Amino acid sequence: MKEIIAIIRPKKVSATRDALVKLGYTCLTGIAVKGRGNQCGIAEELGVSVNNSGAGTLGVQYVPKRLLSVIVPDEAANKVKDAIVSINQTGQIGDGKIFICPIDDALRVRTGEAGEAAIL
Repeated sequence: MKEIIAIIRPKKVSATRDALVKLGYTCLTGIAVKGRGNQCGIAEELGVSVNNSGAGTLGVQYVPKRLLSVIVPDEAANKVKDAIVSINQTGQIGDGKIFICPIDDALRVRTGEAGEAAIL
């Protein structure tokens, strides 16, 4: 199993969720987060005009994002990753990041199902 963690723009959550549902992956976790990448914040995305003349001098400390986590069977990881990229890739700074991590096991507490049975 793999955990796919996607950090995306808030306005892309619904389209991303819909794409995952079309693939048959309806279970996911979403969390409102704030962060920044190498650009130290994306002022344009927030409608803020700042002087970016030096590293770390942007007036925006953190940009609102959404962190989505979905656990899928190993063979579905690339398909799910590609779907997330296709929805979120605009070519602009701030499109996000995707991390794919191994999952050793899963357990559905209510039924005691383990492994892939617990995530499907």
